[in-house]
Amino acid sequence: MERKTGFIVHESYFWHDTGNGALSLPPGGWIEADEHGESPKSKRRIKNLLERSEFIEELQTIKPKEATREEVEKIHDPSYVEKVKQLSNADGGDAGLAALVGRDSYEIALLSAGGTMTGVDAVMNGDVQNVYTLTRPPGHHAEKDQGMGFCLFNNVAIAANYAREKYGLKRIMVLDWDVHHGNGTENIFYEDSEILFISLHQELNFPPNRGFAEHTGSGDGEGYNVNIPLPAGTGNAGYKYALEKLVTPIAKEFKPELIIVSAGQDANVFDPLARMMVTAEGYGEIASLVKEMAGNLCSGRLVVSHEGGYSAAYVPFCTLRIIESLTGLKSKVTADPYQEVIETLPTNILKNNQKEAVDEIVERQSRYWNNLKVNIYD
Repeated sequence: MERKTGFIVHESYFWHDTGNGALSLPPGGWIEADEHGESPKSKRRIKNLLERSEFIEELQTIKPKEATREEVEKIHDPSYVEKVKQLSNADGGDAGLAALVGRDSYEIALLSAGGTMTGVDAVMNGDVQNVYTLTRPPGHHAEKDQGMGFCLFNNVAIAANYAREKYGLKRIMVLDWDVHHGNGTENIFYEDSEILFISLHQELNFPPNRGFAEHTGSGDGEGYNVNIPLPAGTGNAGYKYALEKLVTPIAKEFKPELIIVSAGQDANVFDPLARMMVTAEGYGEIASLVKEMAGNLCSGRLVVSHEGGYSAAYVPFCTLRIIESLTGLKSKVTADPYQEVIETLPTNILKNNQKEAVDEIVERQSRYWNNLKVNIYD
């Protein structure tokens, strides 16, 4: 019997309360109260679309386990974990820079980290061919000692360390396609040669002064941190070019035993917190390339963990296309309902500045990766 794609979600994820701010700011002063950017809406609508289209029946739903405090503290400082717990037990607060904690957020964040860990178990044990974890709160901005950018505990970093310790893996690739730089994951593994971290993100977006191409790791981790800052306006063609010219050759040389993706769909064409132009179909193509990579390099072991995405209307369609690609099947949602709006945009045109940005990083990274030394500019 052919293994299905796994799908991990829990109602508690939608109960993490970020309050009533506007985009990324709390109300007050000239900011009128509105729905916070990192509200449960876009994530819940993903689940709703899967159910409404009945595509969820093609997936193997898996209940997430809760990470233990000990497992979280292998990545985060105990004092920071305690801070999140205390804020959660009180009236909430900020655990860093825009890392909002509400009542019970500590327990929900443990379940979110545990969801990605559960995904690791599912693929490593061969229960599913790959897995999508619809976790919340997100995690890739959370550093060792502080939360940041809506993130409390670094789900992917915790899961990668868990995979290394439980299954004895020595080569894990973490690919972060969230539009904002994965500073937390970078911070945690910057001196680690067993975790290859690759971040595709909009240059000079968030966090400030992070994600530069020259940040390549240090110590034992020198060369194992790959930042790919892309110009504003990069769409499907630019992301595909970066994957083909940079990510795939490096992955082939690294030979990962497991691939974990920080999947933020905030590079989408309608996102309010970025200026990229990836479409739902583009996300499907990106996921297909990564699935093919996993199939060729690590027996298909692929865990895709949800991060950002703030267009509640469009993120569900982007995520549906990703999950379709993971399964190799098509849903009843045969057309992008926003196609008429986006069809005149240059989403599938590789602009010179986008190509040049990638080519410069290829040249920089060629000092570490032999696969990049030949045909750099083909």
